[in-house]
Amino acid sequence: MIKVLYFARLREDLNTDAEFVDAVQDLHSLVKMLRARGGEWAEIFGDDQLFLMSVNQEMADLATSLADGDEVAFFPPVTGG
Repeated sequence: MIKVLYFARLREDLNTDAEFVDAVQDLHSLVKMLRARGGEWAEIFGDDQLFLMSVNQEMADLATSLADGDEVAFFPPVTGG
């Protein structure tokens, strides 16, 4: 299982802060699985959306491999002022 965390706007829009999902090969596969849920999930994880990802608290990209027991976090880009 992979623990998936959602932060900030993503947590609010998806109405959840965490869940466990079956292990998948990489972040691309995870995002594709989340998008397939449809509705808000498809919109948030659509190809044209911007969000950041980390695996085990290290920044990651869609090609990052995943393993059973990993922790993945999704969060919107952060801007400062």
